[in-house]
Amino acid sequence: MSETELFDAASAPESELDEDDRLKPAFVSAVLEAVDAGDFEAAHALVEPLHPADIADLVELSPSEDRPALVSAIADLIDGDVLAEMNDYVREVLVDALTAAQVADLASEMDTDDAVAIIEDMEPEDQREVLKALDPDDRAAIEEALSYPEETAGRLMQRGLIAVPEHWSVGDVLDFLRGEEELPTDFWEIFVVDPAHKPVGTCALSWILRTPRVVRIADVMKREQTLIPVDMDQEEVALRFQKYALISAAVVDPNGRLVGVITVDDVVHIISEEAGEDILRLSGAGEGDINEPVLASYKGRVRWLIANLGTALIAATIITLFEGTISKMVALAALMPIVAGVGGNAGTQTMAVTVRALAMNQLTQSNTWRAIQREISIALLNGLTVALVIGAAVGLFYGHPMLGAVIAAAMMANIVIAGLAGVIVPLTLDRFRADPAVASSVFVTMTTDSMGFFVFLGLATISGLVG
Repeated sequence: MSETELFDAASAPESELDEDDRLKPAFVSAVLEAVDAGDFEAAHALVEPLHPADIADLVELSPSEDRPALVSAIADLIDGDVLAEMNDYVREVLVDALTAAQVADLASEMDTDDAVAIIEDMEPEDQREVLKALDPDDRAAIEEALSYPEETAGRLMQRGLIAVPEHWSVGDVLDFLRGEEELPTDFWEIFVVDPAHKPVGTCALSWILRTPRVVRIADVMKREQTLIPVDMDQEEVALRFQKYALISAAVVDPNGRLVGVITVDDVVHIISEEAGEDILRLSGAGEGDINEPVLASYKGRVRWLIANLGTALIAATIITLFEGTISKMVALAALMPIVAGVGGNAGTQTMAVTVRALAMNQLTQSNTWRAIQREISIALLNGLTVALVIGAAVGLFYGHPMLGAVIAAAMMANIVIAGLAGVIVPLTLDRFRADPAVASSVFVTMTTDSMGFFVFLGLATISGLVG
């Protein structure tokens, strides 16, 4: 690609995005070719018009061995907004290459929650160096955030907010907003506080702009508000935003004083993160990040494979108990994986629905029995349908009606068992404060495999099928 073509591409960065808003491979290659050729000016010109999130994508999409040269070429474009959008693993490597002063400069440009996300993953000694290099106000805010447990509102909230006393008029608020130099970049609501700095209401900017200056802010504010305790889990925070359609919400300390604000852009990220986390936990795939180091991915996945190996050995032991039955009718060996496999799929369906309901707070003690009854009903209908199909097919294929009846009964029983396991296992784990997304799949798979083999081979034995 010629230099002219490179600059033409840079003039219309939106054309370099594919349908999924990811950078086109041709664009990424063009930037890397310019960097590899030592033409940093051309690479810089290509990247400069991009949105910070797209610059972060560019670094992530580049091979790890090419990233140092790319970052050097566009160093002045790697600001706090870019770091905030970057994948955790890629960002960690980049931050490790910076001095404490450089990290502090970047952190000072960012919202408190984004700065905390960078600093919290650093080694304690590096953390201290960065905090020492920060402005005293920024340092105090970040140190306070780091004092809260991970994945809580205290880590998620921003300290930058607008709070005014309730005795002010709308005119006082407008004058304050116009005269104050250090205001948050983006805000939609103004919090109204009492003398103890406890929130007593909120006022949307749209209300303030449409209200005469002489009106007291207390007369136009909305007194009903959703307050977020500083130690609330981030997943619960996301559920509150979703339930009450919030744009922002005040965060309060144990004494009820206003200490921060959480905005919807942070919550969207949390919703996506938590949903992906649960899916990956159900599959035992660890964090599932393609930028995660190979060894870390191995450690995260191998323990679940070992656990599954244990459940497989239990199933194998059950098969061994019926070795004599299987030896008399080889068809049983071909058919028994069908019973276990379909039962496993049925259990996974129910388990996924139950784990999601627990995560969304849709399943509580008040409706648990109703949920169990519902899943039993679904399992009975599914079991009856599949049993009729497999029973007729096996009976006709093998010319043995009794074999068809046995596998139909076993299929019916295992699907019902799978439905019960899929709902009871996550509920039990949740009751004992264990994460149902992490361990449910192991127990449900063990139940459906073991019981599938046991019921099918047991019915074949007692029915006289192989007498």
